Amino acid sequence: MSAIDKIYSNKVGISFFWKKQQATSSPKVQLVFRDIGFLLTLNELKDFSEACRITEESQCCDQCEGNQNCRSLLLRTPSDKIDLAISKDELEQVQELINGTVFRIELQHWVTNAGLN
Repeated sequence: MSAIDKIYSNKVGISFFWKKQQATSSPKVQLVFRDIGFLLTLNELKDFSEACRITEESQCCDQCEGNQNCRSLLLRTPSDKIDLAISKDELEQVQELINGTVFRIELQHWVTNAGLN
């Protein structure tokens, strides 16, 4: 039996709940990409998504000639002490992973709570 409940995945990573933690009132999401794992609340995931948007808007240079793998972007993380050097392609994939995770969590909350009204 698996120790996790998968929420979302793409080519860069995966998000899931640890089954042992799901019994709490607001379980944290494990978000893993590359060799890095973050244990985050829903609000921290939303903040991380916003950091991706800000990074793309403020740091993507127009001079790049299609080199999607250049790790020239510095992505702020939910931890004040950690930033990640990341490529534009990785940034897009991380943001998609985060947004897909947030969408699925909010959809599940909505479906669960819709039956209560």
